[in-house]
Amino acid sequence: MSGNDPLSGIYAKASLIKLLVLDVDGVLTDGKLFFDHQGNEYKSFHAQDGHGIKLLRQTGVEVAVISGRRSAAVTLRMNSLGISHVYQGHEDKRAAFQELLTSLQLSPEQVAYVGDDLLDLPIMTRAGLAIAVHDAVDTVKQRAHWQTSRCGGQGAVREACDLIMDAQGHYDAIVNAYLT
Repeated sequence: MSGNDPLSGIYAKASLIKLLVLDVDGVLTDGKLFFDHQGNEYKSFHAQDGHGIKLLRQTGVEVAVISGRRSAAVTLRMNSLGISHVYQGHEDKRAAFQELLTSLQLSPEQVAYVGDDLLDLPIMTRAGLAIAVHDAVDTVKQRAHWQTSRCGGQGAVREACDLIMDAQGHYDAIVNAYLT
């Protein structure tokens, strides 16, 4: 990648990342909320996002979730992915973000954050790499360092994981492991 490449600055930021923090609704899901007649909530997660998270974690990058809402489906999915840093019911995400920085002994420059809506701005504006999903609201897109080509819940998180792994020199080895 040449110094004139528009992605070179993004790759420089991504090379420093030790923690990827994700919003849930609109990022890990498509943002639609489904409820049955008894009030049970259903969410849909993309398998490629889950696999990307698992691969990223294998490279030593931690993954966390901070969501404004609470959902049993999120708890189940994060457990299945081995994600232990799960903060739900945090409309003001700043305290959870600060707790993550303190407990993992990281600086904001070592954190990437993927968001889609205004609740995500307080963290996106502090994170070293702010990523907006393709269908994020315009205000979020304007403040992001990078934007995915895929929408939330449709593989956008996988794009973010792949970007970080590529910037840190892990992606080719991961692909080659599947080819041998």
